[in-house]
This record gives sequence, C-alpha cells and structure tokens, in this order.
Amino acid sequence: MKKKRFEKHSQLLFFYLRGSKRFFLASVLFSFMVSMLDLINPRIIAFTVDSVIGDEESSLPGFVLAWIDTLPGGAGYFKTHLPVIALVVIMVAALAVICRYFFRLMNSKGQEKLVRRMRDTLYDHIIHLPLQWHNDNQTGDIIQRCTSDVDTVRRFLAEQLTNLVRVVILITMSILFMLQINVKLTLVAIALVPVIISYSFVFHRKIGKSFQVVDDMEGRLSAMVQENLTGVRVVRAFGKERYERERFAKANEEYMNTWVHLMQLLAFFWSSGDLVSGLQVLLIVSFGAVLCVNGQLTAGEYIAFISYNAMLTWPVRALGRVISEMSKAGISIERISYIMNSEEEQDGEDVTDAVNMGGDIVFDHVSFAYAVSKKEEKPEKEAVPVLTDVSFTIPAGSTVGILGGTGSGKSTLMHLLDRLLELDPEDPTRGSISIDGVDIRKIKREYLRKNIGIVLQEPYLFSGTLAENIAITSEEIEMQRVRDAARVAALDETVGKFTKGYETYVGERGVTLSGGQKQRTAIAQMLLRKPPIMVFDDSLSAVDAETDARIRKALEEESKDTTTILIAHRISTLMHADKIIVLDHGKIVEQGTHDELLAKKGLYRKIFDLQQPAEAS
Repeated sequence: MKKKRFEKHSQLLFFYLRGSKRFFLASVLFSFMVSMLDLINPRIIAFTVDSVIGDEESSLPGFVLAWIDTLPGGAGYFKTHLPVIALVVIMVAALAVICRYFFRLMNSKGQEKLVRRMRDTLYDHIIHLPLQWHNDNQTGDIIQRCTSDVDTVRRFLAEQLTNLVRVVILITMSILFMLQINVKLTLVAIALVPVIISYSFVFHRKIGKSFQVVDDMEGRLSAMVQENLTGVRVVRAFGKERYERERFAKANEEYMNTWVHLMQLLAFFWSSGDLVSGLQVLLIVSFGAVLCVNGQLTAGEYIAFISYNAMLTWPVRALGRVISEMSKAGISIERISYIMNSEEEQDGEDVTDAVNMGGDIVFDHVSFAYAVSKKEEKPEKEAVPVLTDVSFTIPAGSTVGILGGTGSGKSTLMHLLDRLLELDPEDPTRGSISIDGVDIRKIKREYLRKNIGIVLQEPYLFSGTLAENIAITSEEIEMQRVRDAARVAALDETVGKFTKGYETYVGERGVTLSGGQKQRTAIAQMLLRKPPIMVFDDSLSAVDAETDARIRKALEEESKDTTTILIAHRISTLMHADKIIVLDHGKIVEQGTHDELLAKKGLYRKIFDLQQPAEAS
C-alpha cells in the first residue's frame, strides 16, 4: 500500500501553517495579555468596594498592598482620590483594547496567509495529479473541497484554536482567584463544569458524522451545478430545463434536510449548554447572596466573584464550541487530505531529456484497461479492457492515419504516447512505447509533452482573445507567429471577418466560436510550438472537406520533417497518409496504404464504400 504523504491531520496542519505560524503565535501572545488584563479590573473593583468605600480588609496580593501603603494615608488615599481608581480601570481597559486590536490584526494576517498557502498548494498539487485521478473525481466536488472545506479549516484555526490559550488561561486564573475569595462558592461554580465538557465530547462525534454527510452532499450539489452550467447549451438544446431543475431541487432539498438535522443537533447542544450555564450562574448568585448575609463574603468579593464566574462560564462554553468546531474541521481536513495524499505524476530516477524526439515511434505489444468504479457509492474498481496487444511502428517524419469506430482505443493510444495515461510499469505484459529506441517512461514528462502536440476533437479554449488562446504556450504574443499559425490552420480568413480580428473575445470554453473554428484555433495553438510530433485526434471532424484538404496540404508544406498522426472517422482525411492503421475493439485488424487496404476488401474497404456516396453528395 502506498504510504500517505500526511499520515496524521496534525502533519497536514503544520505543513499549511508554514509562513503563518509566527502570526498565530503573536495572536496567542496578545490573547494571553488580554486575558490577564481582563482579570485585573474585578480585583480593583472589589478593593474599591471593600477597602475604599467600606472598611473591610483587602484581599489584593501582598506586593500591591505594600505599594498602597507607601501612599500618603495608605488605602485611605483613594477615599479622597476616587478618580485615580477610575483612571487605573480606564488604563487597564485601554491596554486590553490595544492588545485585542493586535490580536485581531495578527490573527487576520495569519489566517489570510494560511488560506493563501492552502489554496496555492492544493491548486499546484491538483494540476500535477494524473488524468485518471481527474476522471475519477467530479470537478464540482474538487472545487468544494478547495473552497468550503478550506474555509472551515481556516475558521477553526483562526477563531477557535487561537482562542484556546485564552480559554485555558481564563479558566485556570478565574478558578485560582475564586478560590482566594471563597472555597465553598468556588466548588459550587466548578461542579457543573465536567458536565458541560462531557456532553460536548458526546456531541463531538454526532456533529462530526452529520457534518461529513452535509459536506459530501454539498460536493455532489456543487458538481451538479458545475455540470449543468458547463453543459447549459446541451440542456437547452434538448429542452431538459425542467428535468434538470427538478433534479437539482430534489438534491437541494435533501441537502437542506441534512443541514436542518445538523442544526437541530447544534441547537440542542447550545441550548442545553445555555441551560447548564444559566443554572450554574443562578447557583452562584443564590449561594453568594446567602454567604454575604451570613458575613462570610464581603460585597466587593461578591461582585468580583460574579465577574470571575462570568469569565469562567464563557471559556467553558467556548471550550465546548472548540470541541464542536473540531468535529467539522476534522471532516474538512480529511477531505483535503484525500487530495493532498493523492500521488502526483512523478518521473523516475533515471529519466532523461537527451532524446531525439524526431525518431521512430514504436508501440510494442501494448495493452491497456481503464479502472472504473463498479458503483458510484463504492470505491471498488474493475478493469475495462481498451487495447489488446497492439504493435506498430511510425517511421520518423512520416504521416500515419488511425481509423476505428467509437471506443476502439484510438484516443487511448495517443494519451498513452503523451503519458496522460500510464502503462503499468510493474506489468511487462502490458507492453511498451518507445521514441528513437528510448522507452517513454524513461523520458522526462515535461520534455516529452513539450515535443508532442495534440489537438483534441473537442478542444478547450480559455476565456480570452483569439490571439491569447493561440499563443497560450508562449510567454509573449508575437502577432506574426500567431498569424502564420492561423494561416496554416485555415483560420486567418475567418478571423479577418471578425470586427476585432485576433482581439475577438472567445468566451468561456470558446463558446462564441463554432466547432470548426475552435478546432482550427487549437490546431494553430499547436503549430505555434512546432513540435516534432503532431497528433490530430479527430480534430478535423467539424470542418468541411475542402477546409480539411487545405489544412492537410498546408501541414505537408510547413511540417515536412514532422511525424504526424491523424486520427479520424473520415477516410478522405487519412487516405493520403503514408500508412493507415485500422482498429476494431482495441485490436489492429488492418494496416497499410490506402490502395493496399482497398485491395484487401476488409473493414477499411467497407467503411470507404459507406462514406463514398456521402462524400460524393
């Protein structure tokens, strides 16, 4: 079993905290200072009520009493100078405000740096994951993990974990100060604390399970929205708006009901906590009043004790919230860990880029099967064979055509050549692919893909101008090179008819262009790179026969020394190739030149005869 990159959630958190750790530590320090300052004022108020207004003996620390004794008249000094006490209270409160400001500032900087690192590392990791991983995971769910789950982790670290130190300090110091005031009343105050903490842990598991269900459903809902928005033209073309709306409404209602269930759990959790906390306050007020009447507690001590009890109650409730939020954050970290623990594409130790990419390409007994999930809700995979014992050679500088029906493995061959899909390195029976005698698994991926240009049947264009899309692989847009590539791709005349020419905005996925225009734009993209190996994966299917011929003729003139692979359903696209390979159900059934294949009167001749009348018409 492959070792996980992050075995524990804590390892992943520390990885993400690099660069922001110092800000969180600073926020913890200021939080500590706020807590200590908050603990001072109740003692000052108690001293004022008992020793300044009244004549009770003060319970202030010895060093403070020693300083008071140095004043003219001792504690009596403050009887005639009450504004001094008010000024001290204001100064302590002002210092607390300043510390709170720096706590928020450091905390905000820390969490923003944390989120930036999380997003950067997730994005970088995802774009380096194998194609098969992307096929196995829905885009909407991946986006949800990178947004909602990241935000959940951010909230936990920034709002809960950094307050944990303050909570511990307030609980500890409040109990110590309360014990100094009255032991019996302190025991009453802390009697219900274990109850609050205990039921917080009980709810921790229940809330975690419910949040996992909610998070998974949100991922599926996001995937549904992403698919429908991306395929909105298909939905409208088939008049399926009502069906998709009802399907979304049903999923959204299930999502809402799951959230309602989670909110019911949280409502019960918080309301029961409020009940216990309210009961605790009631006991303190009641017992404290009795002690005051009996002379066991002064008025100042009673006021201070109630203040410290409030400081105790809030942190204990906050500790319960930390435990509750920990459930949510744990699920989100688990979902993020799934991405970060997925293995990236990696080159072996003995790879090279010293390879003549213009050499012969050899497929030697290649077999391949896709791993497909048996059911959506189950992780088990089963192998679906696509290619079986495929062997052929593409001589350097030649043009080879590949013909076959849907699902015959044509595109899979090219994805294997470009290492978007991988032959199993531990299973020699799966065969090998080599370029100039070097196994492609020994060639650096980056070098291999830079030297292989692939144009897909359904090319993906990015939001931007035509010039930006054509020059997408270049650091700078050189308009002359863009125009030259567009001319070979038979796109220049079309662009000339656009009002803004090459500055025409093509929209998301090239939505403003026709299928043929998108294919020709993709061809121009590849030609700008001038790779030694060019693959056209049915990328001329959306252009008419005349334009098809023009493009092929221009390619022959511009790329005489380039190895060209043409995949097509249309024989007129392949008939001038140096060799044509015919695939059927993942196996090579025929190969040869156009004339040789016609003479064999096999599958190729059958397809030719079927297409002849259509092309003639």
